[in-house]
Amino acid sequence: MANKQHRSSIAMDRELFRTVRQAALNHARLLYHRLVSRLPHLLAVTLVVAAAQLMPPSSVPLPPLAAAGTLLREAAARARADAGLVAAALAGVAACACVYVASRPRPVYMVDLAAYRPGPAHRATRAESVRQFALAGRFTDESVAFQTRMLERAGVGDATHFPASILAVPVDMSLRAAREESEAVVFGVVDDLLRTTGVRAADVGVVIVNSSLFSPTPSFTSLLVNRYGLRHDVVTHNLSGMGCSAGIIAIDLAKHLLQVHPDTYALVVSTENITLNAYLGNHRPMLVTNTLFRMGGAAVLLSNRRADRARAKYRLVHTVRTHRGGASDEGYACVTQEEDGEGNVGVSLSKNLMSVAGDALRSNITTLGPLVLPLSEQLRFLAAALLRRVAGGKVKVKPYVPDFKLALEHFCIHAGGRGVLDELERSLGLSPWHMEPSRMTLYRFGNTSSSSLWYELAYCEAKGRIKKGDRVWQIAFGSGFKCNSAVWKALRAVDDAGRETSNPWANDIHDLPVHVPKVSPFASSDQQAASTNGQHA
Repeated sequence: MANKQHRSSIAMDRELFRTVRQAALNHARLLYHRLVSRLPHLLAVTLVVAAAQLMPPSSVPLPPLAAAGTLLREAAARARADAGLVAAALAGVAACACVYVASRPRPVYMVDLAAYRPGPAHRATRAESVRQFALAGRFTDESVAFQTRMLERAGVGDATHFPASILAVPVDMSLRAAREESEAVVFGVVDDLLRTTGVRAADVGVVIVNSSLFSPTPSFTSLLVNRYGLRHDVVTHNLSGMGCSAGIIAIDLAKHLLQVHPDTYALVVSTENITLNAYLGNHRPMLVTNTLFRMGGAAVLLSNRRADRARAKYRLVHTVRTHRGGASDEGYACVTQEEDGEGNVGVSLSKNLMSVAGDALRSNITTLGPLVLPLSEQLRFLAAALLRRVAGGKVKVKPYVPDFKLALEHFCIHAGGRGVLDELERSLGLSPWHMEPSRMTLYRFGNTSSSSLWYELAYCEAKGRIKKGDRVWQIAFGSGFKCNSAVWKALRAVDDAGRETSNPWANDIHDLPVHVPKVSPFASSDQQAASTNGQHA
């Protein structure tokens, strides 16, 4: 018992030290950037002071013209005498100017985004999806009943989308069908984005695609280079195996690449493949994904060209990446792709997922908080951490969660499932209004993996919520285990309610939000058919 308490105390010490160190580093970075941003003013003041030192004092008033001539002659004489000092001052000013220009990061703008909306042929109700999986012929009655119960509680609606391969009888889980699904999504969003922005494919200098569970050869980025005839020196990165938070990882990677590749565009595509990743076995931890994951994808066009600021929607302010894979094996293995006892491949979700996600979120906000929160909230957070350490477990001290609503107006939380959204709403103290984009995305499109954040932002735009100066916080969780954040600042008001192309909510936005009960029973397809036949009779 004593050893356990000792280990717990050591863990608390490490957590507190890490929190204080991270806060100190964030404040140091903030002070440095503020100093650099004010460097031109400091240089101007320095030049004024230097000029004043070169002007000789005069106690005897002279006529205006005589005074001016005398002052100019004396200043010239003094300048010649202090030529070395002047040269050194000018060199110092030039050096400071070079440091300022070199250290100032290039701004990263989001020009626009596009999210995929599958056609009516891909739409399936919850009852139809259960029936379709049952027709695969590999589920026991218990597995079908379990998936039905999960769908009644998942927060997913009756108009989500599956690829044609899953709606076929029998289910077609071939590589060809998987390629067809991914190409339809990826080409659809990229075509839409390039058409909406008017950017030529030849002007795109960076391409990043993330797809966690499907990584074909040639890669998705090579597919885009070939399809759109991108230039030979385009920088491409293909990300896989990084889970639902990979979209933020792709944005962070694009941000760093845009610092070293001037005057260019970065195309970021986030998608996932359902065809090869539907689970047809009977292991319950792997059945949950069938009830949540749906077809979808999104593309985002970023730019570091200052000329694009006038038309861009947002400026990227912060990205924060947190990886808890080294903290425990439990966190590393809570989301894994594996085979069940019968050789069926699927994604297994651990019962400890919510606990691991909570730890990852706390680590992430420890880093993000000092970057965005007012000082009063930071002090409260630090005081609560110190109080917990001083109490040493003798007095129960509730962890203080900062009020991020003081710093951020909109929250786009990955629509991983009702449980995830309920927990974050509670822990972050958010209102139903703040959670609406995430809940409606889950209801209308299901869990589209890493692209869900962009459906949520598109919802805010379609609702006309985004005002100039508003800040948007995107939060996503991924396997490994990761929690990643991005903060954007709106450069103008955005109202996409009337857009018929790149906004996937154009046809539905006026009917939303809808109330989604905790439990929403539904009749099976056979029961619905029997009811319809009875009415006709």
